[in-house]
Amino acid sequence: MKKKNRWWDRSVGYIIYPSTFQDSNGDGIGDLKGITSRLDYLHWLGVDLLWICPIFASPMDDNGYDVSDYKTINPLFGSNEDFKTLLKEAHARGIRVCVDFVLNHTSDEHPWFQKALRDPKSEERSYYIFKKGKKKDGQLVPPNNWKGFFNTSVWSRVGESEDYYLHIFSVKMPDLNWENPKLRQKIYEIARHYLDLGVDGFRLDALAHLAKEPSFRDSKAPLDENGWAYDPSRFSNRPRLYDYLDEFKKEVLSKYPCLSVGEVGGGISPKGSLRFSDREKGSIDMVFNFDTAWCNGAFGSLDRDDAEIRTDVMALKRNFLRWHKACAKRSDLPFYWCNHDHPRVLSQYGSLQWRKESGKMLSMILLFLYGTPWIYNGDEIGMSNVDYDKPEDFFDDVGNKNHVMQLRRDGYSEERITNFLRRCSRVNARTPMQWDGTPMGGFSDKEYKNRMNRNHLEGVNVQEELKDKDSLLWFFKKAIALRKRKWVNDLVQRGGLRFLYRKNEDVMAFVHERDGRKLILIANMRDFPVDLPSFPKSKKVLLHNYKGTAKQGRKSLRPFEAYLLEA
Repeated sequence: MKKKNRWWDRSVGYIIYPSTFQDSNGDGIGDLKGITSRLDYLHWLGVDLLWICPIFASPMDDNGYDVSDYKTINPLFGSNEDFKTLLKEAHARGIRVCVDFVLNHTSDEHPWFQKALRDPKSEERSYYIFKKGKKKDGQLVPPNNWKGFFNTSVWSRVGESEDYYLHIFSVKMPDLNWENPKLRQKIYEIARHYLDLGVDGFRLDALAHLAKEPSFRDSKAPLDENGWAYDPSRFSNRPRLYDYLDEFKKEVLSKYPCLSVGEVGGGISPKGSLRFSDREKGSIDMVFNFDTAWCNGAFGSLDRDDAEIRTDVMALKRNFLRWHKACAKRSDLPFYWCNHDHPRVLSQYGSLQWRKESGKMLSMILLFLYGTPWIYNGDEIGMSNVDYDKPEDFFDDVGNKNHVMQLRRDGYSEERITNFLRRCSRVNARTPMQWDGTPMGGFSDKEYKNRMNRNHLEGVNVQEELKDKDSLLWFFKKAIALRKRKWVNDLVQRGGLRFLYRKNEDVMAFVHERDGRKLILIANMRDFPVDLPSFPKSKKVLLHNYKGTAKQGRKSLRPFEAYLLEA
């Protein structure tokens, strides 16, 4: 087999949530023509690889992750021709395009599922997972006690029959039966269709969940008040999954110069990830994990106050180092601070008070730590978590709605629930891109369902930051250009990773070294000054996030101060 050209080794990625990026027709929803209209901006910024979140036909129960037709662009976003134009224009600017490919489930409105419901003897019935319910105290109950990711049973009954179908996410997102070889061939044919069209790769959604525990027996995990057991081991990273992916690679992925990125969540170890992405033996090219997305105690922090949320710098170091040690020599690593499923990084690990300084510091770690960096749209201007007023403002996310109903039953106050959602909800990353300071932020002439953050009126927008050469946006452009220098990229990708001040709980500092050349990054991750025992000797300051002349040899770092040094 011909050795793959790992072109992503030299790329800087950019993640686009299409419904919130740019509206071109005034309906209040971002679309493909809107993305195409902003390609010059992305080219100017320096990114050369896009991951576009779901754009296929969908009733939008879960923001496009419930696909009803894989070969048709969602009319909300445009047409198939609009997508072809986007590909053509992106490629003309040297920008590659990856699309979100949902493999675990479809919408319940997909023709396959609709036929499966109508005709239990149809081939399509075997594309999904149907089981008979059980009798308990004279009542029909689901086949087992598994609880899904949206706080409900994973089973829903089919009308008045005794049959149930499996859905580990929303009730409107039935899981596909990957054990069926005919179903797998249907998926492979869809993948070939898009690769032949010119797509450069896929982000493979919910990849970890394709294989289920085959006996479908009850879990022995603790039960909630409804008798459901949350036990992701029953449907996450199971051994049979790798057989499916090996076949996918053999029949499709190995035949194209494409990038495949799998979402495997936080349940995989670095060593375990190599079964997915080992360059020699793996099935895909890299995996996204969530290990560094919640290192501030925000996840599950309902009973905590804002003052208790604090970046755990030591946990970040440990996670970065364990992934690098296990994978760097054998697998390609991606690195992102956040995506459409996580709160904004500025609110997680930075500071609204120190927006510019902390945003620049976080960009430096992102771009110079390791692997292929992925910027989530809006992070380059310092977009932050929402300023919403009540729980209902977050109900666009069905998972939030279910959770809020339960929290109200548990007696939590509206203030406590709202504050928790401002901190943790996925909606934080799903507000419109802030292009300018007009009422709708240059995104559209009509308000989007998730209201834009009001700080776009206070200078947090592309237009205003373009005017200020000291802005976060201009800093991103400068840092991306530096990262793409060959010697810098080679040091980041192949210069090892060694942490300095390893026991320092406030400072992130690391070294890449190769062929007698060093790249050193030092970053204070606190909103207060931090003293250093010493400052590394260097030849040159390559980047510094404070305005004015950078002083080498400092033994004290100002709030969120960061240096990138050549030594």
